[in-house]
Amino acid sequence: MNWKVYILRCGDGSLYTGVTSDLEKRIEQHRNGEGARYTRGRGPLELVFEESFSDRGSAQKREMEIKGMDRSSKLKLLR
Repeated sequence: MNWKVYILRCGDGSLYTGVTSDLEKRIEQHRNGEGARYTRGRGPLELVFEESFSDRGSAQKREMEIKGMDRSSKLKLLR
């Protein structure tokens, strides 16, 4: 199974980081208000970053690394 770490840019300019095994489905859940509470009401949502991993543990480790970054470091990652 292929796991993805992803970053969404919310309509208010904030960034949301998540992990999933089905990126298209997960983004659709976010857009329908069924995803993370953080993204509800913050649309439109734009996928601005994705990174693939072969296992969930590695993806979750990377997700936590990204979540621990300050905003400027996240923006550098997006370039």
